[in-house]
Amino acid sequence: MASQKHYNFLFIDDDRDILRELEGIARNNRWTCLSLSGGGEALEVLDNYRFDAVVVELSLPGFSGLQILEWMRTQPHQAEVIIITAKASVDSAVKALKMGAFDYLTKPFETVEKADFCLHQALEKHELLKRMQQFQVPGQSAEEFENIIGKSPKMQGVYEMIRHVSASHSNVLILGESGTGKELVASIIHKTGPRHSKPFVVINCSAMPETLLESELFGHTKGSFTGAVVDKAGLFETADGGTVFLDEIGEVPPSVQVKLLRVLQEGEIRPIGAVNSRHVDVRVIAASNKDLLEQTRIGKFREDLYYRLNVIAVLLPPLKDRAEDIPPLAYHFLKVFAKKMHKETGKLSIDVLQALQNYPWPGNVRELENVVERAVVLATGETITAKNLPPRILSASFYAPPDRDNDLSKLDYKEAKKRALNIFNRSYIIKLLEKTGGNITAASEKAGMDRSNFKKIIRKYRVETKTDE
Repeated sequence: MASQKHYNFLFIDDDRDILRELEGIARNNRWTCLSLSGGGEALEVLDNYRFDAVVVELSLPGFSGLQILEWMRTQPHQAEVIIITAKASVDSAVKALKMGAFDYLTKPFETVEKADFCLHQALEKHELLKRMQQFQVPGQSAEEFENIIGKSPKMQGVYEMIRHVSASHSNVLILGESGTGKELVASIIHKTGPRHSKPFVVINCSAMPETLLESELFGHTKGSFTGAVVDKAGLFETADGGTVFLDEIGEVPPSVQVKLLRVLQEGEIRPIGAVNSRHVDVRVIAASNKDLLEQTRIGKFREDLYYRLNVIAVLLPPLKDRAEDIPPLAYHFLKVFAKKMHKETGKLSIDVLQALQNYPWPGNVRELENVVERAVVLATGETITAKNLPPRILSASFYAPPDRDNDLSKLDYKEAKKRALNIFNRSYIIKLLEKTGGNITAASEKAGMDRSNFKKIIRKYRVETKTDE
């Protein structure tokens, strides 16, 4: 979350009480801040120092908040701007939003928590925009290892493991959920290893019936079964000297497991119907989305085969555990499909990026690829917008509360009660909207409230929605 990094704020207001409240928010979040009382001196500071966000009073004497906002929008390094206004001048604040301000706060602040949350949201947008700009620079590609995209700490660990195992001839077991890229990792291990000039043969063990799988792996002789009209070499024989990738190894039936064990132990295969065995030299890389150790415990997978395969294990993390890799992956797929479809689409809107990062991605990278391809098909301009995303993605796109210390025992009773009520109200609204897919009418009915009053509460607690029905 935003509060876990170091950020710089500029607060501009001629009301000392407002500045003290803002300074308190910055102090609690360990942000650096500079407070000024006039717009003229603010321009000089902004011209010489860089800030992540600026909070400025709309009606400053001399040089107004609107003038500061207008000047900032001409600068190359843009901070998020939050306007402070009295309730009587809300119309001017709306004008500021149209000019590019992130949001506005009315003073005196309804609650410090509300102001705190607004500042957190501004930082979230600031971070997302920086990521977007990183991948929109012409000619710049996402950081990647071989053909794997991602620079998160978990993926760095995967890259390091790949470097180690690639140099050997040992068997490898790749574990991870469906859609995490197990076949891609297997191909990289082969391509960067000592067998790179030899065949790389792939078979999905879950896609074939038992008799056909055995024939595909080990081959057969003419007349060994109905339909065997000629001798056929199996994949192990075809891959001699190279690598065999057995995807979904956990689906292999017991009878085939026995023959696989013989290949791993003796380096020998016997085609169906053959009298004699044949020697093969192959490296085996297997993959599974199942817990094979648990499968051995319940008797569905041979323990001796498991340990022969699991000489070295590579664990691929699910996409939800490396959310920082979602923007580069999304932009990579965006470039691929835009080029393929001969479209000029090359950007993601801020709400799209927010939605993609909030979604849990049960289908992992494969699902993200599918979502981006769909969005490119539906896009009519250069930017992917929220309307191009599937409903399931949008329903997860509500902003979560900022990650902060909620130990209410540190507060007096009155303040603790107020904060607890705010936390409950916001959590209740978010969960209700998630259950109704963002449908405000349905959510208000479930809450037993008038729709207009329910919308007022949504605005009060800064809950972002992507639909208005």
